[in-house]
Amino acid sequence: MKNISVAIDGPAGAGKSTVAKAVAKNMDLLYIDTGAMYRAVTYLVLKEGLDLTEEQKIINIAKNTTFNFSKDGSEIFINGENCSKEIRTPEVSEKVSLVSKIGALRTILVNAQQKLAKNHDVIMDGRDIGTHVLPQAELKIFLTASVNERATRRFEELSKDKPSANISFDAVKNNIIERDNIDSNRDQAPLIKAEDAIEIDTTSLTTVEVVEKIIKLIAKIHR
Repeated sequence: MKNISVAIDGPAGAGKSTVAKAVAKNMDLLYIDTGAMYRAVTYLVLKEGLDLTEEQKIINIAKNTTFNFSKDGSEIFINGENCSKEIRTPEVSEKVSLVSKIGALRTILVNAQQKLAKNHDVIMDGRDIGTHVLPQAELKIFLTASVNERATRRFEELSKDKPSANISFDAVKNNIIERDNIDSNRDQAPLIKAEDAIEIDTTSLTTVEVVEKIIKLIAKIHR
C-alpha cells in the first residue's frame, strides 16, 4: 500500500508545527519538522562562529550532521544530542531564513526528507513541502494567520521559554515580517501556496479546530 504523505506549509507563527504534531499523533503518522532541520544547521553555524557568507563551510556542516527525531517529532537530536530548546532561541530565529537560502544546503536536507517519506506514513511542515519537497503529497495544506496573531503566538512562546529574557513584542513582529519577506522572495523554493493546496486561516481558530479539519480531510482521502 502506498505511504500516506501530508504536506503543511505556511509562514512563521501560523501554527504548522503544533498542528502537524497533533495530527501525527492522532493519525499515527511520522512527524518530520523540516524547519527544525534548518534551525539545527543554523544553530551549529552560530555555535561554530561562522560568518553566514561562508557557504561551503555551512554546506559541509549539513553533510556531516545526523538528524533524528523523537517518535512524536517534539525533540530533535543533532549528532545524538538533544538540541530541541537550543534551536528555538531568538538568535537562531533571526538567522535561519538566511541560512535556508543556500541552495546546496536545501538540496541536502530535501533529499533526507524525501527518503523518509518513501519509507513511512508522514506529515511534514515547512515553507516548501507541497511545492518542492513532497509535490506528489496526497494532501497539501497551507496554514496562515494575520501578522499580529502570528507575532502574538511567537512572543508568548518565547516569553514562556525564557521568562527572564528581554524580548519585545515589536522585535518579534518585525522578525516575522522580515522572515516572511525573505522566505517569499528567495530564488530557490520560495514560500508560495501550491495550486492544489487547501488554505486554512488559523487566526480565529483553536488548535483543536484546525487539527479536526485536517483529520477530516485525511479521512476523506482514505475512506
